[in-house]
Amino acid sequence: MSKPINDSLKDKAAKGFLWGALNNGAMQVLNAVFGIILARILSQDDYGLVGMLTVFTAIAGSLQDSGFVSALVNRRDVTHADFNSVFWFNIGVSACMYVIFFLCAPWVADFYHEPLLTDLFRYYSLGFFAASFSIVPRAILFKQLKQKELAQVTVLALLVSGIVGVIMALNEMAYWGIATQGIVYTATISLLSWIISGWRPSTCITFRPIREMIGFSSKMLVTSIFTQINNNIFSIVLGKFYTKNEVGTYNQANKWNIMGSSMITGMVQGVAQPTFVQVGDDNVRLCRAFSKMLRFTCFVSFPAMLGLALVAPEFIVILITDKWLPSAEMMRILCVGGAFLPISTLYFNMIISQGRSSIYMWNIICQGMLLLLTVIAIHWLKGGIREMVIANVVIIVLWTGIWHWFVRSLIGFRTRQALRDILPFLTIAALTMVATYFLTEGFGNIYLLLFSRIAIAAVIYVTALWIFGAKILRESLGFLLKRKVS
Repeated sequence: MSKPINDSLKDKAAKGFLWGALNNGAMQVLNAVFGIILARILSQDDYGLVGMLTVFTAIAGSLQDSGFVSALVNRRDVTHADFNSVFWFNIGVSACMYVIFFLCAPWVADFYHEPLLTDLFRYYSLGFFAASFSIVPRAILFKQLKQKELAQVTVLALLVSGIVGVIMALNEMAYWGIATQGIVYTATISLLSWIISGWRPSTCITFRPIREMIGFSSKMLVTSIFTQINNNIFSIVLGKFYTKNEVGTYNQANKWNIMGSSMITGMVQGVAQPTFVQVGDDNVRLCRAFSKMLRFTCFVSFPAMLGLALVAPEFIVILITDKWLPSAEMMRILCVGGAFLPISTLYFNMIISQGRSSIYMWNIICQGMLLLLTVIAIHWLKGGIREMVIANVVIIVLWTGIWHWFVRSLIGFRTRQALRDILPFLTIAALTMVATYFLTEGFGNIYLLLFSRIAIAAVIYVTALWIFGAKILRESLGFLLKRKVS
């Protein structure tokens, strides 16, 4: 009886990965297109102003979610009352947060010594309030592994918001265009999620489910806040101690790094937790499922992110002009850490699926505190932004081992197996990029250099995996071609 269930779950997970790839691929293509257009029109200062506010709206987004989405996904039997209570709770929290942000906007402007931020912060914060209406409908689609529907929602929202942002930038509205783009994106997501999910709230409100989920969700909330602080620590530090221009340069480098890693992370995030929850408490099956997902994640992440690091200078100059060239070196360093982020995402999704939100929370807090202390120490020692970015990447890479230690303790996933899943793809991808660099070093034309490096790296990587008999390559090709590979 278990085989059909297993096959059904494998099919759902495979389709989830496929649609997750298409979703995130389309997202990153649209983000890249609109990002290129806006970067050519706008200045480092424009991006720097909005970048200074990102951490506040990101934390507000964590507060409005309050960890209840993960709690809903982890519950085996979810009722309308559960969704309804979370919906109204999120609306209330979001409304309160917006009022607080509206009143505190002048203090934020004083902190950064930028008077323009008062009105910009009040306007930009409307986006996270609009997002509160989509949390429950998107949680329903996510729990049901409806990655196709989520892909459609996201792509349409990006298309609409990107067009609005470009029109405003062309009309010399500068940073207001970037802010409006974010607001239109979240509003469109909310509207389309309501239409596709078919879910509607009721006025019969009970907060009993909130009380039942508060233990798990509160830990997820704290974790989410620290995650946002970790992700935006450089925007805070650079915004305080450096110029708008330097903040904009870092944000541009990090934007392309995040675009790359988010494509793989989104694939993992959209499938991992629901799949692990459905597998249940069978540690043997969990280890098998985790190992397969880990191999696939490494198979995609290492060549994609190390390849992006390889072509960073050519990529930056061709797409957004040489005025952004100072961000290329920073982007190269960030991409190394970006290669490990999807792996960390897979590990902590396993931890969350086991109901161990406290482990996840303390890992993120400790990682964030270490990063903050390191950044402060580097600044005190008169180190620059480059040293801070290198330290961040080193912490991300080393922390993968800590995530593994906890997963090994929970489900018995062995270190030897993890190394067998990770190291071959890391080694082949790294050697591929080194070989490609030296093979193309003498190319003078920047366009020829970019496309040659991409093509040569792809051929070397795939050929090497085929020669060494990488099963995940054959399985991926087999799934895409709708046939079984023996």
